[in-house]
Amino acid sequence: MSEPTVAELAARLDKVEHELAIQQDIHQIRRIQYTYGYFIDKSQYQETLDLFSDDGEVWFLGGVYKGQEGLRRLYIDRFRKTFTQNHNGPRYGWLLDHPQLQMVIDVAADRATATVRGRSMMQAGLHDTAEGNPRAWWEGGLYDNRYVREDGVWKIQRLGYFPFWHGSFDDGWQHTPIDFIPAPSTCFPEDPLGPDYILSPQPRLWPATDIVPFPYNHPVTGQPIVCDNSRAREGFKD
Repeated sequence: MSEPTVAELAARLDKVEHELAIQQDIHQIRRIQYTYGYFIDKSQYQETLDLFSDDGEVWFLGGVYKGQEGLRRLYIDRFRKTFTQNHNGPRYGWLLDHPQLQMVIDVAADRATATVRGRSMMQAGLHDTAEGNPRAWWEGGLYDNRYVREDGVWKIQRLGYFPFWHGSFDDGWQHTPIDFIPAPSTCFPEDPLGPDYILSPQPRLWPATDIVPFPYNHPVTGQPIVCDNSRAREGFKD
């Protein structure tokens, strides 16, 4: 067997360096996504905003909040003022755990963009000794996120969160009313806290069981993953 040429060795080195860089990207993206969960856990909403690109957006409950103005409307004007009385950080008795789970991260070959598919299973509520209406609930949902590299730094470009189910701690998810958390029907500025626009078709909560399309192909066959949602909503009356 002949010895590899200098050009062949250089090509191998380039390939190894690229593959190593991709793995470093995946590590950094996972770190940011996990940090997002830790920030949301403790209502650190200003720190959360700093994870997003300038043109970042959030898909939440069927509404899309675009750009820094839209993100502030969601995280500061809606979440912070509602959950922590406009305090940037935790408040006594407020539980909002957001574990980040099952992350599948794909970095584009040019290392400029990436996709993240994962999920969260949330435990939330207000202790009965805290100011406000005591409550406790469970929530589970899926992330379909997009990342972008800006000036060498990975940032969230789209946080696409699709909550699938809710349930009170006492009654459980099997008794959750249909459309327990209603989707938005009015956009900003008519609704001062509303999204910039509404997704169509609207996602539905449990007992709907829709599959959110996969951003990657089947890892074994290499074929697109078919999402058959034909029976996901058959129990709904509308």
